[in-house]
Amino acid sequence: MRSLAVFAALFVSLFLAGCGLLPEVKDETLGWSANKLYAEAKQSLSENNYENAITYYEKLESRFPYGRFAQQAQIDMAYAYWKSGERDSALAACERFTKLHPNHPNIDYVYYLRGLISFNEDMGFLGHISQQDMTERDPKGARESFDAFRELTTRFPESRYTPDATLRMTYLVNALAQLEVHVARYYMKRGAYVAAINRAQYAVKVYPDVPATEEALFIIVRAYDQLGMNDLRDDAERVMRKNFPDSVYYTRGLDRQEPWWKLW
Repeated sequence: MRSLAVFAALFVSLFLAGCGLLPEVKDETLGWSANKLYAEAKQSLSENNYENAITYYEKLESRFPYGRFAQQAQIDMAYAYWKSGERDSALAACERFTKLHPNHPNIDYVYYLRGLISFNEDMGFLGHISQQDMTERDPKGARESFDAFRELTTRFPESRYTPDATLRMTYLVNALAQLEVHVARYYMKRGAYVAAINRAQYAVKVYPDVPATEEALFIIVRAYDQLGMNDLRDDAERVMRKNFPDSVYYTRGLDRQEPWWKLW
C-alpha cells in the first residue's frame, strides 16, 4: 500500500510538471479597448459567427461593465444567443437587460426580440416531414411570445417594431385558439364529449373572431348531439348557422383540411 501511494504521488507530480511544459494560450484581446472589442463582436455578428461574437461581448461586458458599449453588448449578445440556438440564454439576457435598464432608448427592441425568440414559426426539418400542425405543439412558447409582443405594443405604441408585433400577435391568437380546437377534436374522436365541449367553448370565449371559431362551434353542436342534449345542440346550431351559414363542416364534418398556419 505504501508503494502504491508513492507511485500515485509520483504520477501526479509528473502530470503536473508536464502540464507546466504546455504552451500558454494567449488571449489576443488583452489590452483591447471597449471600442475594439465591440467592433470585433459586431463584425463576427455580421458574418454569422455567433460563437465568436458572444465571446467578444462577454469579454467586453466583464472588462467594461459600465460603459456605453456594455449596454449595447448585452442587447447584441441576446440576439447572438438566439441565432446560435441558445434560446434560454437569449431569453435570460433579455430579461436581465429589461431589469437593469428599463429606460434604455432601445428597450422596445428588447421586448420585440423576446417575442421573436419564443415565436418560432420555423417548423424545422422534422416538422415538414411529419406535417405537424404548429398548434399541436407545446403552447408555452406561443404564450410567452404573445406576452412580450403585448407589452411592446402597450408600452411603445409608436415603436417601429409595433406593427410587426401586432401582426404576430394576431397569428399567435389564431394558433392558441386552434390549439384548443385541436384538443377538442381529440376528445371527440375518443368519445369524451363533455371534455370536447369544454375545450371548444373555451376557444370561442377566450379567442373570439378567429378562424378556429367555426370548427369550435361545430364541435359543440356535434358533441351535444352525441350526448342527446337536443335543446343545447339546437341552440349551438342556431349560433353556428347565423355566423357561418355556408360552413364546409356541414358537408365534410371534422375531416382535416389544409392548415391555416401554412399561409403565414
